[in-house]
Amino acid sequence: MELSVSHPNDNGAPVVAVHGEVDVYSAPALKEQLTQLLQSGANSVVVDLSGVAFLDSTGLGALVEARAATIDAGGSLALVCSHERILKLFTITGLDGVFAIRPTVEAALEALSA
Repeated sequence: MELSVSHPNDNGAPVVAVHGEVDVYSAPALKEQLTQLLQSGANSVVVDLSGVAFLDSTGLGALVEARAATIDAGGSLALVCSHERILKLFTITGLDGVFAIRPTVEAALEALSA
């Protein structure tokens, strides 16, 4: 799994782009990256899952924990995903009603600023 963080503009939330597989082996790195962003002062974060080919329950757990942490910080967590296979996982688990899932980074940033 590869992670990269970008800041699209000065007022926007950081965007964590995730590539590869988010599983029992790589999910801790994602969780650590999101924790570091929140500890550095970000209260809202966009997680771009566009480059994710596989997501397991450990990865979902890391995202759920990050969502709770952003809410505790007074912000929110938005996800970017358009892959049917990954979206189906959110639907099956009922997490599609918990997360703000948008098809593009721009739409996710817009949703956070609304």
